[in-house]
Amino acid sequence: MIMTINEIEHSVFAEIHNTHTAKELEEVRARYLGRKGTLTSVLRGLAELSLEDRREIGPRAQALRDRIEEACEDRLQDFEATSETFFDVSFPGKKITVGHHNPLSLLIQDTEDIFLSLGFSVVDGPEVETEFNNFDALNIPANHPAREMWDTFWLKRAHNTEPRKLLRTHTSPVQIRYMQTHEPPFRIIVPGTTYRYEATDARHEMQFSQIEGLAVGETVTLANFKSIITAFFSRLFAQKVEIRLRPSYFPFVEPGVEVDATCPRCHKRGCELCTFTGWLELGGAGMVHPHVFDAVGYNPNTIQGFAFGVGAERLAMIKYGIPDIRLFRSSDLRFIQQF
Repeated sequence: MIMTINEIEHSVFAEIHNTHTAKELEEVRARYLGRKGTLTSVLRGLAELSLEDRREIGPRAQALRDRIEEACEDRLQDFEATSETFFDVSFPGKKITVGHHNPLSLLIQDTEDIFLSLGFSVVDGPEVETEFNNFDALNIPANHPAREMWDTFWLKRAHNTEPRKLLRTHTSPVQIRYMQTHEPPFRIIVPGTTYRYEATDARHEMQFSQIEGLAVGETVTLANFKSIITAFFSRLFAQKVEIRLRPSYFPFVEPGVEVDATCPRCHKRGCELCTFTGWLELGGAGMVHPHVFDAVGYNPNTIQGFAFGVGAERLAMIKYGIPDIRLFRSSDLRFIQQF
């Protein structure tokens, strides 16, 4: 065994030094230290030797094994330090995961683009509002029966003397803010998030988006509104859409109307989407109430205007065929990745 150890020690380090690749180095290491390697066989055979021989040969064989491992590691580091990374420029690149727009964001972007082309400006405002802007200035004073139409999230006050604040129930307060700081004529739309304290289901959410519009001037009429809203829905759904206005009540307009549009899916033939009527109710509108103009300092005898509001989620559900409003704010990426 001593002769075998001497032979290994004489040849192994030269072989390690003469290797040129990591593969060649591994072959040398396996030849001496592998399961059937020469030095491994020596170490396994120690059990057959006398105690005196084991004391002499064992430490020497183990020390040689350690030196071989160290030499192999050093040689491998030499390869890594001098190697050049090969890159095949013709190899297909890795596909990078990209983000996706929420369909609600796409709908609002399309809406803004359409109304900008129709001469409207896009206006934004705070989601925490005063009671005056959200209700009083919109002809909905305290104890008015119309307040029951809005289930409101009221915010706590530090002192009872402070004005009451709330999470806005519609984006109409932004119209109030705009009229308080701008003189007519103007045309604006107000997309934004609103909040109402109500039960959630496939068609109702506590947090949802509205797109409201306002046009004010000396000669603005309801006929102007019908022309504009017809153009909007026709471009949004990429097809000719008919509009009809039905009398309705909203405290901040007089007269008030419900806005119906022909179903973009069945084209008035009748389907499940329109409950086989051929028409879809898509929003409310009307001529701005004189009390609203009084609240912002306008003279209702010299100007007039129309206001309207539509639900962004409802439009997106119709346009993209989405069955449940709760999907818009879910965390399921499978939904978002479709758009």
